[in-house]
Amino acid sequence: MNNERLAKLGHLMEKFGLEGMALNPGPTLIYLTGLHFHLMERPTVLLVSHTGSSAMVLPVLEKGKLPPESETFKAFPFGDDPATWSAVFEQAGDWINLQSGQIGVDPTRLRFLELSFLESALPGVRFVDASQALAALRMQKEPEEISRMKKAAQIAQTGLLEMLKTLGRGMTEKQIANELIVQLLKAGSDSEMPFAPIVALGENSANPHAVPTDRELRSGDLLLVDWGAAFDGYFSDITRTFTFGEVDPELIEIGNIVLQANQAAQNVGKPGITAGAIDRAARAVIDGAGYGAAFTHRTGHGLGMEAHEPPYIYSENGLILAPGMTFTIEPGIYLPGRGGVRIEDDVVITETGLESLTDMPRRVMPIEGFIA
Repeated sequence: MNNERLAKLGHLMEKFGLEGMALNPGPTLIYLTGLHFHLMERPTVLLVSHTGSSAMVLPVLEKGKLPPESETFKAFPFGDDPATWSAVFEQAGDWINLQSGQIGVDPTRLRFLELSFLESALPGVRFVDASQALAALRMQKEPEEISRMKKAAQIAQTGLLEMLKTLGRGMTEKQIANELIVQLLKAGSDSEMPFAPIVALGENSANPHAVPTDRELRSGDLLLVDWGAAFDGYFSDITRTFTFGEVDPELIEIGNIVLQANQAAQNVGKPGITAGAIDRAARAVIDGAGYGAAFTHRTGHGLGMEAHEPPYIYSENGLILAPGMTFTIEPGIYLPGRGGVRIEDDVVITETGLESLTDMPRRVMPIEGFIA
């Protein structure tokens, strides 16, 4: 258990009017406790009171992961018979004395399975969205967290460069993606990566969230790769775009525009400005070049123990950026049926400005320059 982080959570619960928090396996539970559990058919829930006490309901087979019980922490294990589980949740609720008021949950994580047991065990409680409190808990990264993210970025870049050496005409998007995963693991990535790599060739690169197919690499293609690595539980998320052979001049031109938009967004980044200002800086470049309608997503999203987390970088977001906030900057232009370019970097707000955690060249580059 990380006592400093649990104390910070307690202060945030008081600020947001929460008597407690219910967390199931995921990044926030790991952040607070260092404990890793799988989401499965058996429920696992950490109940935390704003007073600092906590109770863990979990399968008995997982109890060996827990620290010793203390005055403020108690485990409530259960066996394989689902008929006994409700009583264990009730015992945990009684012990932690969460019988009324509001208990916060992560709406993107807590499942119906856990919520059903909680509502049955704690009928006097109202379960509410705790997104704001959880964002405030994890959004400003500690130096060690940023160090891990830098390492994840270095691993990702090394893996991509090794993958590019293997490319050749006729390779499919699936084959390229699989080779990239192999190289990321060889470079030192955790096995649990932030997401499956996006590898998009030619016309498929106009789909921002393309899924690799059997489309083969051929002359005249753009190759868009959106990938990341993980180091000690922290993620990177990068996108670079390449050419193969002679490419449509307009696709080269939109690459130059996206590069300018990426740089414009990075240039305005500093503490005290809004998240929306980052988006507007990138969007102004693309709008000014006449491609505004082809930039179909926000400029970025937060990054850390999740591939997508606060802060979110869209024009209307008035959140004030502060040192330690980490996020992506990833403008793009997509021409349906022809191709698209996205250039994505991972950045952190510092005391005086913005630092990029990724340093691989950003311009659209020919694959031929990397093939071994």
